[in-house]
Amino acid sequence: MPLNGKVAIVTGGNRGIGVGIVHALADAGADVVIAARNLQQSTQIASEVQAKGHRALAIQIDVSKPDDVKTMFERTIAEFGGLDILVNNAGLLSIGAVEETSEADFDQVMAVNVKGVFLSSQGAIAHLKQRGGGSIINVSSISGKCGFPNQATYCASKHAVNGFTNALAKELALDDITVNAICPGIVWSDMWESLSDHFAKPGETREESWARTQKRAIPQGRAQTAQDMGALAVYFATQPNVTGQCWNVDGGMIPS
Repeated sequence: MPLNGKVAIVTGGNRGIGVGIVHALADAGADVVIAARNLQQSTQIASEVQAKGHRALAIQIDVSKPDDVKTMFERTIAEFGGLDILVNNAGLLSIGAVEETSEADFDQVMAVNVKGVFLSSQGAIAHLKQRGGGSIINVSSISGKCGFPNQATYCASKHAVNGFTNALAKELALDDITVNAICPGIVWSDMWESLSDHFAKPGETREESWARTQKRAIPQGRAQTAQDMGALAVYFATQPNVTGQCWNVDGGMIPS
């Protein structure tokens, strides 16, 4: 149990990749806060963690709102006494050509994917310093390393997360706070349900589109999993000399 006695917050921990990270951290011994917009889903995930004998807390939060972020840390400290790991996983996907993207849609993606990472990281720093160090783990994307058509807004947001990750790691290096990013490739989630529908050829079902995408885009021919991302989160949280990295988990899709 390498994270025994540690306290972790996972934003967007109520579904998809977030759930895999929550369970991986808890199974490694951490107490986990699931912070997301959907309190009912977060409470369900917290119950699953508690059923395995781990401590968990569900909090309703919009990471783009400073007051919500402040409350998240206040409740975490009150419940668990401190903070050791922050996982910035909450995110939004935007699909569509740039010429068809509204300013409101652009702003919303940036507010969650970029501003949310900034606000949560900023709020965590003092608490991590009080513990003598810790980890900030940002869930980015391979879209933060290369561009994909009809995803320019999303790609821009994830490029920003990767740059923020590397810069913040250097700021906090002497405080023993590591900052790294997980860059998932293709993981089945609500996002990929939308993308599979978007990429489907005429007459093709969502499932057929998903299967074709895996074979066409991934050298290994298979999708990655939320559990893969959880394993990397645990690794980042336990390696004091790994910082400033944005690591792909993508089956060999793009260069690191």
